[in-house]
Amino acid sequence: MSALTFRGTVTYLIYRQLAKSFVSLVSTIGDIVQYGLYTLKYLFSGGVKRKELLDQCARFGVSSLPITLSIVGMSVVIVAMQVAGEMVKQGAGNFVGMLIAILVVREDGIIMSGFAIISMIGSSLASELATMRVTEQIDAIEVLKVNPIEYLFVPRVLSGILMMPPVLVVSSLVGIVGGGIASHLASGLSYKAYFDSVWNGLYMKDMNVALLKAVVFGFTIALISCTCGYTATGGARGVGQATTKAVVWSFMAMVVWDLIFALIFFF
Repeated sequence: MSALTFRGTVTYLIYRQLAKSFVSLVSTIGDIVQYGLYTLKYLFSGGVKRKELLDQCARFGVSSLPITLSIVGMSVVIVAMQVAGEMVKQGAGNFVGMLIAILVVREDGIIMSGFAIISMIGSSLASELATMRVTEQIDAIEVLKVNPIEYLFVPRVLSGILMMPPVLVVSSLVGIVGGGIASHLASGLSYKAYFDSVWNGLYMKDMNVALLKAVVFGFTIALISCTCGYTATGGARGVGQATTKAVVWSFMAMVVWDLIFALIFFF
């Protein structure tokens, strides 16, 4: 079989697509690590503009709060409604609050908050920087002798680090309270029994790990979103591809980080 004939086969097309995907995977990981190191360098140098940082913090934390609270609250209410009734029937009503609290603090609060922020803020960051890239605004910034990493990445990534923990705390509180209301309505479990169980079931380790996880998630979401937007090419189509790439990569990174935290602290 000649080389020309082989290139027209399905096997060659599949191989070529797999090779292209692998190269894109390695390239994306390299970009994320590279710009992450640059960002950390400027973060520790202390050259952050306060106004820009406050604007990004308001965007990351305040703007995302309604949808975050809605997603976390509703997911916990759904679980509590299904679990509380069965546990009360089995005589385990005193453990409902403990179960809901552990679920919210360890997993549901941070995962659902992360999904909400990726969908709303991460996609916005990626599309914003991608639009700046394809319209040559970033090139103009470089011509003005302004470092684009320091100007674009640092305030956005730092806002993710600073605002993700407060968002987690507020959403977790809403989730636990919502779980108590749902448990009472679904099974008649008293609020006192529920919140006594919550208090007895939570430990400082759970809360400390959750806050550390929030810092890492906030950094990761902001960094990946900015990197995917910053490296965009190809006009309007490239903006859409960069936004999709940022969302998918952020989701995958968050799941991987969650697994790592579970293996380190709870395995």
